[in-house]
This record gives sequence, C-alpha cells and structure tokens, in this order.
Amino acid sequence: MEVLRPQLIKIGGRVYRKNPIQEQTYQREEEDDDYYQGLMECAEEPCETYEVVQTPQGFRCTVKAPSLLYKHIVGKRGDTRKKLEVETKTSISIPKPGQEGEIVITGQHRSGVISARTRIDVLLLTFRRKQPFTHFLAFFLNEAEVQERFLKFQEEVLEKCSMDHGVDSSIFQNPKKLHLTIGMLVLLSEQEIQQTCEMLQQCKEDFIDDISGGKPLEVEMAGIEYMNDDPGMVDVLYAKVHMKDGSNRLQELVDRVLERFQASGLIVKEWNSVKLHATVMNTLFRKDPNAEGRYNLYTADGKYIFKERESFDGRNILKVSTNLSELEILWHVS
Repeated sequence: MEVLRPQLIKIGGRVYRKNPIQEQTYQREEEDDDYYQGLMECAEEPCETYEVVQTPQGFRCTVKAPSLLYKHIVGKRGDTRKKLEVETKTSISIPKPGQEGEIVITGQHRSGVISARTRIDVLLLTFRRKQPFTHFLAFFLNEAEVQERFLKFQEEVLEKCSMDHGVDSSIFQNPKKLHLTIGMLVLLSEQEIQQTCEMLQQCKEDFIDDISGGKPLEVEMAGIEYMNDDPGMVDVLYAKVHMKDGSNRLQELVDRVLERFQASGLIVKEWNSVKLHATVMNTLFRKDPNAEGRYNLYTADGKYIFKERESFDGRNILKVSTNLSELEILWHVS
C-alpha cells in the first residue's frame, strides 16, 4: 500500500482510509522461481467451454493474446512454457516477440489441452492487470462555455486560496481536457483498440440511442466535492455532474457501458456503478516534484473554505446523438 494514497472505502456516504493489517514484500516476479507455480496452484478448475478442435494428431486450441504478454507465457529462459507443457502433456506454440498471432496448444488428450488453456488464461489475466492503463473511456466536457467557467473558477480559487497549503495553479485540470470518466482500459494491440471501437458502436446501437431518445443529453456541472475523508489532506477535487431534467438516464447509460466492457474483459470489474464526476483539481497534475503534496481545504486560521469553492458552475450539452464522432469516448493516456 502507498502510504500517502491508501485504499479508500465508502461507509454511510463517507469515505475512509483502509489501513492494512500486515504488509508483505515480494521479490520481483522474474526472479522468484515459485511465482508461476503459485499462480498455477491458484488457477480455477479447467473450463469446459473452450473451443477445442479434434485433429488427426489429437486436440488443438488457440488463444488470442497481445504480443506484449507473450514473455509471461514463455517465462525466464523459457521455464514457464516448459512447466506448462510437462504438467499438461501438451505442446505450446507462441509467436515470436513483436509478431501478433495466436498461441496454439496441441496435445493427445483433450483434458490436457483444456488445462493448459486455463493456466495460460490465468497468466494472461494476472499480467494484464499489472500493466499500466493505456486508454480510458470518457465523455469530453470541454465546450467553450464550460472552459470559460472553469477558468473563472480557477482564478477565484487562486485569488482566495493561494496561501493555502499545497494550492497552486499546477494542480488544476487543463480546461481542454475536462471529461467524465467511465472506466480505465489496458489495450495492448491494434486489434484490441479496434475491438473497443466496435464495442462502442455496438453499445450505441443496442441501448445508447434508446436511453437518449436520439437526442443530446443535457447535463450540468454544479458544485464540487473532494475524494477523501479529511478535507485537510486532499488529492482530488471534482465537479458534480447531474442530468438537467433530474432523470437518471446518464447514470444508466454509463453503467450499461461499463457493464458491457467489464463482461468483455477489457475493463477489470472493481465497481458496479460509475461515480459521475469531472476532476477539476488533482495533485498528480503538479509539475514540481519537490512541491507540497496534498492541499488543505482549511485556511490558516482554521476557517473551512470548502463551501466558498462550491460556487463552481459549468453547463454543457453532452453529445450522445447519431454521429459516431460525437461518441468517440476512447482517449489515449499520454
């Protein structure tokens, strides 16, 4: 656990830190001979739903995976693949590094091929989760009027709170990048990017047009909130987003998009619902690594100034209409 950014849990409408009972230190995976064996012991029972083809030589099954993950199936000096082949009595063919293709599993026994496929899936999922995020799904909230209101909000905060601990211009969002995040993704190949685009189009056809009624959804950003249980130690300040007509249509739309992507495996399931918010201040934006970390929502004399900052008010028409370009919510993480 990172001491300055612990895991947070929500209880009764408030957010609290979750402190660990005990922390353990592990060796790097590449240097730990027991790491892969531990993964295999944790693998679930073989899945019988895999497509296994019978051939004159026995049985065959293929696995689609981005080339960046091949090395985790091969292992150090090829040890992982060798262990898999010996333990499942199969032969595993993996494309060369940098070449996209399919991992091919062949063997004399169907059960062995299925077992190898199950173990490879566990490895792929485990190491995919260890990759940094590459993209995220988001609606942009950066129309001219919203940018103007945001810049006014920034000016007022700096005027009133520039002397507060940790508050400076570097922690404000770029007004051109204001957005409403739906979920984070790890896309490791052009094929996965294309799959994501196709899934977005399918979401539009299956339910987005029905929810929106074929018209833009009118939303507003009004008021702000902080993501922490202590206003004296804040990392993120965000604008609250609501449907202007008071309906739940936007929440329904983003939750169904999230559910679709979670079911596909492109987004790891951590939450059942999207928290609608637009980040306006974040200490991760800070340019100077030696500057103060978190910022304080109290003044030096102890006066709570959070209410003064709730004056932020931005309005926008969220474009969810028939033009696919307006639905382009795939954004690369730079």
